[in-house]
Amino acid sequence: MPSAEDIRQRIEAAIPGARAEVEDYTGGGDHFRATVTAASFEGRSRIEQHRLVYEVFDREIGGAIHALALKTQTPVKTETN
Repeated sequence: MPSAEDIRQRIEAAIPGARAEVEDYTGGGDHFRATVTAASFEGRSRIEQHRLVYEVFDREIGGAIHALALKTQTPVKTETN
């Protein structure tokens, strides 16, 4: 079974520039919650963003990873003078 750290590393390796925070929210090693921030989500719908993340795990979702709750977002832009 993958750990929260394994999942974080795989997301960050598969989506260039992504930062992921992942937690095992039941303690059983098969239900995870992740917040993923990536510039590549810009201009994509929430469904498209989630698909990009789910594609990292292919058939593991529903198997070894019973559930992966996602929050996806783009980096906050700051204005410079």
